[in-house]
Amino acid sequence: MEAVTGYAPYALPIATALVCVWLLVTVVRYVWADRGTRVSMRQAVRVRWGWVRLARMAGLTVTDKTPGLLAQITAQKDGPAPAPRVLTPKIKVKPDRFGVIVRAKTLPQVGVEEYQKSARFLADAWRCTRVSVLPDGPGRVVIRGVRSDPLTTPTTHRPTGRPPTDLTRWELGVDEHAAQVCVSLANVPGVTVAGVPGAGKTSGINKFVCDFAPSAAVQIATADGKVSRSSEGDYADLVKRMFAFCGDDLDEANALFKRLVELRKRRSATIRDVLGVKNMWHVGPSPEWPLMVLIIDEAHTFFREYKGSDATTKRLAALTAENARLVEDLVKKGRSVGILVILISQKTTGDAIPTFIRDVCPIGLSFAQKTVEAAVAALGDDIRNWPDASPVTLQDPAYVGVAVMAMQGRPGYTRIRTPYVSDADAARVAEDTSDLTADPTLLLDALVDNTGRRLPESGPDGTPVPLAK
Repeated sequence: MEAVTGYAPYALPIATALVCVWLLVTVVRYVWADRGTRVSMRQAVRVRWGWVRLARMAGLTVTDKTPGLLAQITAQKDGPAPAPRVLTPKIKVKPDRFGVIVRAKTLPQVGVEEYQKSARFLADAWRCTRVSVLPDGPGRVVIRGVRSDPLTTPTTHRPTGRPPTDLTRWELGVDEHAAQVCVSLANVPGVTVAGVPGAGKTSGINKFVCDFAPSAAVQIATADGKVSRSSEGDYADLVKRMFAFCGDDLDEANALFKRLVELRKRRSATIRDVLGVKNMWHVGPSPEWPLMVLIIDEAHTFFREYKGSDATTKRLAALTAENARLVEDLVKKGRSVGILVILISQKTTGDAIPTFIRDVCPIGLSFAQKTVEAAVAALGDDIRNWPDASPVTLQDPAYVGVAVMAMQGRPGYTRIRTPYVSDADAARVAEDTSDLTADPTLLLDALVDNTGRRLPESGPDGTPVPLAK
């Protein structure tokens, strides 16, 4: 006891020093924060100080009539019964650029549904544009309050130039509650991207290329239907990181699609012997067996139906029909061998992208659309039941770069603000990573040679001839 009391004179100075350090750290964080985060930090203080009173007014408290342990010990036998206790959920508040993230505990009769019912009252009290409530594990909820609308706040993305830690994770942007939105590319055969010109389609794909370009386990080919040469158009700065590129020439596109279908067949014939699995995603992409991404921009250029009886029209019609068949092969059969097809078009209606290709792609994004029919073609008929999330409502210039998609595990549709990547940053990344560009066919040749097996040859009908035992 004497040893403990001997430290008593030091308790106050130590406590004072700790408080001063905490205040100093808080002030430094406040000074270094951007303007939006400073406002959110002040908002977070108001949320903490006013939570007990607000929770009682919003019906987020519960009355416990059972006295606590201390009350039971100190209660007198003939005295009055202890007063009921009003329990208030405990919270933790974290500010960021757009608002606050509040993590709260649940109580009996105060669960996720009660928080969701009180969301509009919390939004008014916290001066937020909108408030969302989602489960955060057993007995916890996360309350997201945004002060400014993330969908109308343009954002930029500067690629780091470092390889992504997870090649199955595609970071799209932030949703209307400023939460990061990611989709998994594992076992995904295709992605469709739709939207009117200038809505942000190509910018979103530029971010995809810049994020995955630093990885040697990803190789990219592009068919751009709105240019004639690689030096033109939106991909001119990125072409150095692509192992193949063609413009709007149907013969060149047809040759590229045939080349990739041949690669798909050879991968399918050798995957068990080379990787030891029948699905590449069981082991993941590697520099020797990379994820092969085919980007088809203005896809309607390569699939449109030509009608006419002259020789030129018939030849073009045969080419586009074969293009559709070849891309269908890649989408329907390329998933397990590590081939991903991204199809981009202003409208993903059946005349732009054949339905036997479009409907196999599990991920669909739509930027601004002019008609409900175009929105339905891009996102499915269920978008009619969610008019507030329809891409038809994104035609205002403030929504350039905002897309809509259906997210797994979430009801309805999610609106996403995709960041802008400058041309200078795209060119820098492509230049710095150009040495990683490699033809997947040549990589497969080398990989099979190292295993002591030869690649199967194709028969007259294009199917691989089985390897001799």
